[in-house]
Amino acid sequence: MKIKDVRTTLLTGPCTNDPFLREARKVRSAAFIEILTESGPIGIGETYIGYSFPEVVPTVVEFFKPILVGQTVDDIPELWRRMYRCGNSGCRVGLGVAVINGIEAALWDLKGKLLDQPVHALLGGAKHERLPCYATGGPANYPKEKLARKMDHYFSLGFRGLKVGAGSFSAESGWFVPADTKEAADFEAEKVAFMRSHAGPDAWLMLDAHMDNSPGATWSLETALAVARAVEPFNLVFFEELLPYTDPWGYAELARSTTVPVAGGEFLTATYEWRVFINQDSFDIGQPDASFTGGLGEFLTVAQLLEQRGRKIATHAWGAGGSLMQNVHAGFAASNTRILEVPPDYAGLHTDVLDGAFIMKDGHVLPPDRPGLGIVLTDEIKRRYPFKPGSGEFISVPGKILKE
Repeated sequence: MKIKDVRTTLLTGPCTNDPFLREARKVRSAAFIEILTESGPIGIGETYIGYSFPEVVPTVVEFFKPILVGQTVDDIPELWRRMYRCGNSGCRVGLGVAVINGIEAALWDLKGKLLDQPVHALLGGAKHERLPCYATGGPANYPKEKLARKMDHYFSLGFRGLKVGAGSFSAESGWFVPADTKEAADFEAEKVAFMRSHAGPDAWLMLDAHMDNSPGATWSLETALAVARAVEPFNLVFFEELLPYTDPWGYAELARSTTVPVAGGEFLTATYEWRVFINQDSFDIGQPDASFTGGLGEFLTVAQLLEQRGRKIATHAWGAGGSLMQNVHAGFAASNTRILEVPPDYAGLHTDVLDGAFIMKDGHVLPPDRPGLGIVLTDEIKRRYPFKPGSGEFISVPGKILKE
């Protein structure tokens, strides 16, 4: 069955139904890529670039489309190699290969539908009967009484674990992220002590410093290490993004110097970039994203390289419903998956696209059993969430300020 067309659909909808996350971010954009065939079946994939730079995705897809039209999905890795090779000067890492990721995901979705198999079966089969997951909670909503309500909200949804950001956020005062070393260490230790006391000893707790997209100043290695050591007593599953991704050497030193598992990698693309971090053990837990890293195949290569170094992975999945399911399938296909990230209390660009395909029980995700990725993208969904230019999320700087 041959491919006859490749098209991009950009959408904008509510970021989340989570009342705590919604304080910080009210809308989200998404970019879906559809592979159309001569006989009717359609493959659907998502690129996480659609969350930040949605306007660029259609142009990049059009660049790669001639490579795919007239081809079949018999050899998806070869189609990936052709796209990657053709875009060599602009997609070894970064935006280009992240868009290829969405195209490749759509190819796997199509192949799964044609063979009546879930994508993880095509990637070598599920390596886990179930996988633990956590609610990715965005900011630490303050005051602490609100943070406690936020935690209780996630536990009420069936999660046994959650992650919040460094510093704090309030609708009245905005973001607060201490930059001074002692102040930052004291603030995070006090916050995590409160969270552990409220959640109890068995809850899976995580922190995300967001130092690659911090609203304030980024931490130095000295500050990051002081903060990590300050929260060592509280049994975190991991501490994420303590440094910018321009400092793999600092990450390696950090991972050697604290007992808290250091996590990162959500904004790294392609094996080429990941190897810089993997080869020097920058992360105890790598966080590839099967809608951004470069493809489901690249995700698994990264996971294997980490496993060879004795490291685990924890998926990153803050895109829409396609991104979530791509990471679920890839997470089940990787033998060293530690935990899955799940947007809690999600809104229409998840619920409508997933259409019941995502199943969580007792704080764990079950292997998907629908053909392909298990996502849908109907004309009604497209009408319901029309794209609004400028709805992507970015870091505000003078001259370009994020509005919502």
